[in-house]
Amino acid sequence: MALTLASCGGATYEETRSQQSSSQQNETSAPKTEQPAAPKAEKPAALTANNWKSGREVSQAEIDITGIDNCFVSTEIPDAIFAKMQGKSWPDNCTLQRSDLRYIRVLHCNADGKPQMGELVVNKKIADKVVKIFRELYDNNYRIEKMHLIDDYDGNDDASMADNNTSCFNFRFVPGTKNISKHSYGLAIDINPLYNPYIPIRNGKPYVMPPNGEPYAFGRDTAQFPYKIDHNDLAYQLFRKAGFNWGGSWSRSKDYQHFQWE
Repeated sequence: MALTLASCGGATYEETRSQQSSSQQNETSAPKTEQPAAPKAEKPAALTANNWKSGREVSQAEIDITGIDNCFVSTEIPDAIFAKMQGKSWPDNCTLQRSDLRYIRVLHCNADGKPQMGELVVNKKIADKVVKIFRELYDNNYRIEKMHLIDDYDGNDDASMADNNTSCFNFRFVPGTKNISKHSYGLAIDINPLYNPYIPIRNGKPYVMPPNGEPYAFGRDTAQFPYKIDHNDLAYQLFRKAGFNWGGSWSRSKDYQHFQWE
C-alpha cells in the first residue's frame, strides 16, 4: 500500500518525492554556466585640492595613498576658492589683500570619530600654527563635527554657528558694534560653536548666540556634554600654547568657541 501522508505544503509524500527526483535529474542534466567575475574594487585616489570636499568622510586607504602629511596643507588662496568667497566672506568693503590669507585643508575626526575633510581660510600669520594644531587634534581623535568655509552659509555667521560649524575668516563686524571682528582678519577661529556659544552682555543681560546653544551656555563648570571647551580641553591647551587667547576667559562676555591671535 502506498504511503500517502500529506506534506505541510499540501502535496502527498509520493508526489513530493517524485518532484524532488525530477528536479535533481534536471539539475544533473542542465549545462553548467560560468558565474560572472566579481568586479574589481576601485583603487583609492589620492586626496588633492581638486577632489577635496569639506564634509566628506575618507577611508584609511585614501589617507595611506595620500600620506598623512599631505592631508594637512596650507596654500595661497586658489582661484576657485576666492571666487566662492566673493560677496560672502569677502564683501565689497573688505579691506584685506588676498595675499594676506591662506587656504587650509585638514582632516578632522567627526561626530562618529571618522576621518572627514575640512577647510579653513586663515591669516597667513597663523597658518602654520593652525595646521599644526589641527594635526595634533586629529592625532588625538578630538571631535569636530564639521569644518566648512563660512561661504557655504553665504557668510552668515549665525547660520554657521547654529550648524555647529568650525570656521575662521569672515569679514564682518562684532555683533551689536561697529568694531571689525578678529574674524575679519582671519585671526580668530570658532570651534564647535553650538556647544560652546557666545554669551555677550547687552543692556546688562546675557543672551546666547546661537540661540539653539542655550542648553550648553550656563552651568558649564559642572555640566557634561560633547565638545565642551574648558581649561582641561585639548583644543584650549593647544591654542593657548600656540599663543592664542580664549574667549571663555573674558571677564564679562563669554565666547567659549573663540580662539584669537592678538
